[in-house]
Amino acid sequence: MLPAPATPAKPAPKPPALRAILWGGLLCGTLDALFAIVLWGTMRGVAPGRVLRAIAGGLLGPEAFQGGAGMTALGLALHFVIALGAAATFVSAARILPVLAKRPAISGALFGLAVYFFMNLVVLPLSATPPRAFPPPFFVVGLLGHIAFVGWPIAWAANRFLK
Repeated sequence: MLPAPATPAKPAPKPPALRAILWGGLLCGTLDALFAIVLWGTMRGVAPGRVLRAIAGGLLGPEAFQGGAGMTALGLALHFVIALGAAATFVSAARILPVLAKRPAISGALFGLAVYFFMNLVVLPLSATPPRAFPPPFFVVGLLGHIAFVGWPIAWAANRFLK
């Protein structure tokens, strides 16, 4: 009698928190990058690569603007690291306070605002990028963009996977 054929081992499912972080971070990173590229391209005529090099400039300073595809790729990678960090922060908080995942519209909006102010009041002043003032329309659009493209995708992912 022949032995039964071995069934291939199925990969272990990712824990719900990790799935929430990955999905939230990837959604946030993608939507926020597209938002920034469209916003700066439309309102100021800035090329997409320059938007991403500005992110690399936060780490490397003005020299990042002189770089080419490598600096653009670094800026994109840093952007996703930040997005995944934001998602990990929200998911960690939602595991302690489950109401955050249960009410994604409210908690996501508040989290998006918190990320906006943290980035603008803490991260950017500590970065290697020279400070610059933004006109009031950019402030309002930035707030709304962080609600819609940062807070809500992350909160939605937490709501979806942390049940």
